[in-house]
Amino acid sequence: QVQVVESGGGLVQAGGSLRLSCTVSGLAFGESNMGWFRQAPGKEREGVSCITYSGINTYYTDSVKGRFTISRDNGKNTMYLQMTSLKPEDTATYYCAAAVWCRADYGVRSVKNYWGQGTQVTVSS
Repeated sequence: QVQVVESGGGLVQAGGSLRLSCTVSGLAFGESNMGWFRQAPGKEREGVSCITYSGINTYYTDSVKGRFTISRDNGKNTMYLQMTSLKPEDTATYYCAAAVWCRADYGVRSVKNYWGQGTQVTVSS
């Protein structure tokens, strides 16, 4: 059974930082592309960032480029999203996804629907 668990969300003022973590079990993490998605109330879920299995290739949606950094530690089966210069528009539930399609020029798409439960990020103005 694949388990995906996010953590690190919270309430932060605009301009602040948060670091999200995602730990995965039940699959070969070091062979799996990983991604972050977010969904705000009343809006579609969107791909935020992804990282390929080796950590060499990454993708960021335009709205977070220069502010968010994705990384992974395959020895810990963990992926991270370091979020800086947060804006109220970043407010959403953030979801981790394992086994994704990840292309720097096209974006991120879930393949296996291995999702975490989500962690809430709220940015106040």
